[in-house]
Amino acid sequence: MLSSIFVHTGPASGGWTTYPPLSALRQAGDGQKIGTDLWLISMALFIVSSLLGGLNYISTILNMRTKGMSMTRMPLTIWAMFFTAVLGVLSFPVLLSGAILLLFDRNLGTSFYLSDIVINGEILPNEGGSAILYQHLFWFLGHPEVYIILLPAMGMVSEILSVNSRKPIFGYMAMLGSMFAICILAFLVWAHHMFVTGLNPFLGSVFVLLTLLIAVPSASKVFNWLTTLWRGNIRFTPATLFAIGFVSLFISGGLTGIFLGNSTIDIHLHDTMFVVAHFHIVMGVASFFGMFAGVHHWFPKMFGRYMNNTIAYIHFWVTMVGAYLIFWPMHYQGLAGMPRRYLDKRGWASFNQFGDTDKMITVVSIIVFAVQLMFVFNFFYSIFKGRKVTTKNPWGANTLEWTTEINPGHGNWDGEIPEVHRWPYDYSKDGRDFIPQTEPVGENESKH
Repeated sequence: MLSSIFVHTGPASGGWTTYPPLSALRQAGDGQKIGTDLWLISMALFIVSSLLGGLNYISTILNMRTKGMSMTRMPLTIWAMFFTAVLGVLSFPVLLSGAILLLFDRNLGTSFYLSDIVINGEILPNEGGSAILYQHLFWFLGHPEVYIILLPAMGMVSEILSVNSRKPIFGYMAMLGSMFAICILAFLVWAHHMFVTGLNPFLGSVFVLLTLLIAVPSASKVFNWLTTLWRGNIRFTPATLFAIGFVSLFISGGLTGIFLGNSTIDIHLHDTMFVVAHFHIVMGVASFFGMFAGVHHWFPKMFGRYMNNTIAYIHFWVTMVGAYLIFWPMHYQGLAGMPRRYLDKRGWASFNQFGDTDKMITVVSIIVFAVQLMFVFNFFYSIFKGRKVTTKNPWGANTLEWTTEINPGHGNWDGEIPEVHRWPYDYSKDGRDFIPQTEPVGENESKH
């Protein structure tokens, strides 16, 4: 019975972008294969859940801050989640509409994306359909999605670098301004994914300008992170290393993005291994490094135990070096013209004069994957067997979560919810290592 279900269902065989006309047509002989329909329905459910989650974050941050917690006293982690939620609420509905219209084309005979419909091998002409319309709807979500993934990592990295360099975050308001600018510009650059679709050259130049412009707030954040580290009393915890690794990867991926943001260069680099390298360094490896940094930093608060540092350091260095060994050579492959999504690349064997690059990438990929299993082991092992935390604030951080007990009871705080008196980055001030947000401000002291 199960086998018959799978036969009739079939795979979602439209690729990860599900571009029509490939995804919009039921090919001859497909019968009742509805894998793509099920994929589109699942995307609709995912988008609705994301919208509800985003609205929850926004309303919670705006309405449920504790006494004294003004917007400009919020940690950058919370600001990052706020901007992420706003991006999701504004961009996800566009992809939802694109998926619903594609379902209509597949099942109701409409032609939003099709100029012709094929039924039983017979072509029935229609008017008004455009496959390019789907690409606009898809990428209007697709580019803000990059920052939906990256912004939480940026917030965590900002917090971790400040805590572990024992310095105030450099340029708090500039950090907020750059995140706001990124959110605005993220909605204005989607067509840089579509330079080879026959886009009007003048319109293409507009998207080139906006794409290069988004590098300005991104660079601002990088300089702020580096300046926060500059001459700090840095503690090289696993969280710190992963945060610094994030900054390194974000710089590398951002610089290669300048190439792809130029429409004339993109014509050559589009759909090559250069795109694979750029995309995975920025959206894949960098965002994972932010996640790893956050897990290591807040693990003692979550479970009352530390993760094993030896395993964590091995995990970091193998992953960091391995990521560059995997993706950096791909840039040169792409510049040489090697296309992506090709299973057999023997026609490009001449490039392998540099030591059979593909085989090297494969071996390193296996090693890097294996070391991720060490992280998984470290995580679950440390929950039960890790060294116990003896103080509720092991990192000497200022934010409110570190004022709760190691094993907090219902409501987190015994008695009254704490009141905030200052911003969250008072480190190395007035001869003190750190000053929690809950400590009142003295007469001769600035609140910020």
